[in-house]
Amino acid sequence: MPPRLSPTVRQQRLGIELRKMREHAGMTPKAMAAALGTDVPKISQIENGKSGISADRLNSWAVNSKCSNTALIEALTLMTHDRGRHWWHSFRGRVPNGMLDIAELEHHAESLLVLNTVSIPGLLQTDRYSAAMFTRLRPPLPPHDAEVRTAFRAQRQRILADGASPFTAFIHEAALRMQFGGPAVLRGQLARLLADADRPGITIRAIPFSVDTYPGSGEDLFFAQGAVPELDTVQIDLTQGPQFIHAEAELDSYRAIVAESETIALGPSETSEFIRHIMTDLKG
Repeated sequence: MPPRLSPTVRQQRLGIELRKMREHAGMTPKAMAAALGTDVPKISQIENGKSGISADRLNSWAVNSKCSNTALIEALTLMTHDRGRHWWHSFRGRVPNGMLDIAELEHHAESLLVLNTVSIPGLLQTDRYSAAMFTRLRPPLPPHDAEVRTAFRAQRQRILADGASPFTAFIHEAALRMQFGGPAVLRGQLARLLADADRPGITIRAIPFSVDTYPGSGEDLFFAQGAVPELDTVQIDLTQGPQFIHAEAELDSYRAIVAESETIALGPSETSEFIRHIMTDLKG
């Protein structure tokens, strides 16, 4: 098969982990190519996510790399099996590729956690709130594009429908008070949060202004837990699009942010009361 022109973040991640495995064993691409009976360009394509790899060849790769991490090998092997067409593929060419990568990441994660400082997390947004978020972009999106992105976000939210993927949201008071779309839109959004807080698998915890030290104030954070810790992924929002982080040292830093947030955030029941209090402050 010809090389993929635009591998997804998940496909790239599989290749990155295989490269780490090879380099940890001190093997050159040439040595791995010889061990697998292929050529160096093919090894490069696999490690760049531009070419797939079969389960059998992946296990040969692990054996030749002397990798004894059985759990990681099994998780990577499962990644080779996922070649089907998913719902987000119907949006290809209609929304940015980064949005497709986020949907794919959510689909395969064992659990999901977000830490938001400015806006309500996308998986918990109402349609009106999402539309207001997209209309604020500069340069402005054409109305049709904003509608498509709102529909895409609504489709993403189905991941929370049955509670199969545990979801935790740490939301700063600033995000709970930011009036995207005006007071009426925010009031509806806060009511939605209260309803979501009672759904199975969803935990919502607020971080009030009164907290004197807040570790996550720099950026919104999305943490997807992989089948094994080595496959955890952090995604942060940047002006130019989503950035995906998987280097172990950086993951440890974000894990520390999550751990500290757990100690300072209000509990779920306190959060619901806190949200109701904010709703009483709204005017208009």
